[in-house]
Amino acid sequence: MAELKHVGRVKASGKKCIVAYRTLPGDAYNCLIVPTENLPDSYHDALINLVESSSGQASYEFAEAMARTNFPDGSIMLAALHTQDRLVKVSTDQIEMLPTNSYTILLSELNQVIAEQRGTTVDELSLKSTVKIEQPTKPVVKETPAEAKAALVELLTPEQKAKHYRSEADRLSKEAASLRRQAEELVPTAKKVKTETVAEEVVTTTTAKKEKVVKTDETAS
Repeated sequence: MAELKHVGRVKASGKKCIVAYRTLPGDAYNCLIVPTENLPDSYHDALINLVESSSGQASYEFAEAMARTNFPDGSIMLAALHTQDRLVKVSTDQIEMLPTNSYTILLSELNQVIAEQRGTTVDELSLKSTVKIEQPTKPVVKETPAEAKAALVELLTPEQKAKHYRSEADRLSKEAASLRRQAEELVPTAKKVKTETVAEEVVTTTTAKKEKVVKTDETAS
């Protein structure tokens, strides 16, 4: 079988994806992928057909081919996937490339090989492209590490997600306990007298006074 470029899978979950950009400008160790599992059938089939085409295989970055190809609904592939948030940023060491059914290589390693073949560095591999993507109307906010982690979690299988969430719950529980201990060391919590106890004492005192008055009356009689 001939080697096929741009096809990969998420290392943690084994879910298939198409790699739109192997590296990003100023961010050489992250890539943009298109998870294919939840794509509409028409999008999925169109992407696979493009990947397997001579145009797709000739592209340095698959995003180039997507930028000049339309989905069956008439939308430009790259722009449509961008506006629908189907382009996911992932670390290159979390993507396994699948040039054949029997061979895999981490995208981070593949980028290093390509850089060496070109006599350059991984940082300089990113495509200086004129590809234009419709800009969102909302301000662009730089992705935080937490957001990047959340995006990667979404690519996990349900079983892996459950394991991850349990691990996070255990971590947060330990962190909460540690914070409580630190707070107590700084300012110990004042002990509060229970309302019920105070009420019982008032009732007991009042009853005792009434009994004393009754005894006094009986003695006087």
